[in-house]
Amino acid sequence: MTITQISRRTAVKVAAAAPLLISAKALGRQPGSGANERVNVGIIGLGGRCRTIAQDCLNIPEMRVVAVCDCFQPRIDEMMKSVGRDRNWKTYTDFRQMIDNENLDGVMVETTTHARAWVTCHAMAAGMDVYIEKPMALTIAEGRDMVRIARKYERVTQVGTQQRSIPLNNWGSDLVKSGAIGRIKTVLAPNFVGPVPWTPQAAQPLPAGGSNHWWDTWTNQAPLRPYHTQLHYGWSSWDGYDGGGRCFGVTGWGAHSYDQIQRGLGTDEIGPVEIVLEELPAEMSCGKFDPRKPTDDETGAQYYGMTQEVIGPRGRVRMRYANGTELQLHLDGDWGPGLGCIFIGEKGKIEINRDKVAANPAELLSGADKPAALTVSENDAHIRNWIQCIKDRKRCNADIEYGQRSSTICYLVNIARQVGQVGRTLHWDPVAERFTNCDEGNALLARERRTGYELPT
Repeated sequence: MTITQISRRTAVKVAAAAPLLISAKALGRQPGSGANERVNVGIIGLGGRCRTIAQDCLNIPEMRVVAVCDCFQPRIDEMMKSVGRDRNWKTYTDFRQMIDNENLDGVMVETTTHARAWVTCHAMAAGMDVYIEKPMALTIAEGRDMVRIARKYERVTQVGTQQRSIPLNNWGSDLVKSGAIGRIKTVLAPNFVGPVPWTPQAAQPLPAGGSNHWWDTWTNQAPLRPYHTQLHYGWSSWDGYDGGGRCFGVTGWGAHSYDQIQRGLGTDEIGPVEIVLEELPAEMSCGKFDPRKPTDDETGAQYYGMTQEVIGPRGRVRMRYANGTELQLHLDGDWGPGLGCIFIGEKGKIEINRDKVAANPAELLSGADKPAALTVSENDAHIRNWIQCIKDRKRCNADIEYGQRSSTICYLVNIARQVGQVGRTLHWDPVAERFTNCDEGNALLARERRTGYELPT
């Protein structure tokens, strides 16, 4: 039985048995908008990142933002004051009510990482196509559940790894895939900062506009801890809420870098087979930050200053694909491609960062078909691709399966560091998404969810 075949009576029974109400409108909606229609979108999660996303949405005539939602009312007020002023957006503190009340085609999920899968999966089950901020999931197992649900309900999905919609990035990736530098022997990428375990803190007073019910909702699948501003506003640093989601973090910048690796190697729907921790993780700065002039081969110079104050747990990791290509996740934040990677082949090397490409030999970049750099926001083409795919029901540039595979590399780094066995080769089955020789690692593939925040089954 497909979602469009469920009767209203059945929907009520499902709603009574599940923690979320399935939209009556969604149950009767036929997938996709007409080619000439504007796509109606709701935005869920109105933090700092969302301000940029929402502003960029206003420049896309094919879409219409209808409503916005956040479980914290002050966030809604801030959004409406900064971006939504003079806009006729409906506002909600419960995304379920927004989906039920509004005639939406899709939602953009810009929530915290630990709430992202719960919101995304229930929205997909309720008939929504989804744009999902990265990293799309908190664990590898949760990400696979998201893919299964997306396929079951035939949803159009776009994960927020924008480089897949940047023409120059894709042109550089295609050079690598087409053999311009021969067989790829090694890929170099950064040694990103991981998450930090939360140390219990004394409870702080709830903020203005907060309540115990709100804090329970915000906490979502994570353990319900006393309110603390470092959790509320610094969640991306803490294990259990993200996998290192900050600047130069494993799931922050790493989600982009590792996705660039996947795109260039043509391994969008598979992953590495071996992971080796080369050193025990330790608190350290992101780099040496020696005063020097970046070379022409470095595409990440504009990001070096952003990483200078970042300190956290780091430890070099090496991975290998079945064809022998090795990933060396070793680079510092003051050298090389912070949001990309370096492909080293038999006949040269190609470095790809966000909207930048360098090569040796340099003649590799002289092709007449080389795209120009972006003249619009880096989000623009990515959101437009999602909107177009909603209309024609095609797979997006950063489909949820691709997001699952790049997020998996992020979490394999974290798991190898947490297992903490330097030099041991952990064998990973990318089809079954399990270790074949590491029970400690398999125990870290999923997390127990709190009651009321389960994913659809």
